Amino acid sequence: MNDVVIITEAAAYQIKDMMKDHEEENAYLRVGVKGGGCSGLSYGMGFEHEITEEDQVLEQHGLTILVKKEDAPILNGTKIDYKQSMMGGGFTIDNPNAIANCGCGSSFRTAANTGTPEEC
Repeated sequence: MNDVVIITEAAAYQIKDMMKDHEEENAYLRVGVKGGGCSGLSYGMGFEHEITEEDQVLEQHGLTILVKKEDAPILNGTKIDYKQSMMGGGFTIDNPNAIANCGCGSSFRTAANTGTPEEC
């Protein structure tokens, strides 16, 4: 079975750094989807301390990643990277299931799930 979400080494390094800065070294990384954004769905990432029965658990680059089973089909094959540039750094999310994205890159929709679009 392929991983639902792929975290690059650069992104994992940055996430571990953030965990250390926020004293969250023992936390899990939750990657999810919620309704909203101008295209209907938005990505979410955060720290979590409990695994539930609804979670799919992944291990990559020393990180434990949690994805709710209901979000797995929407996120399947999504690659999360971290890019550094002259303007600073940021996470990039490449979701092969997205059929529409908004300019900010954090809102999208899939063929099967349009979410709940909002005004930009």
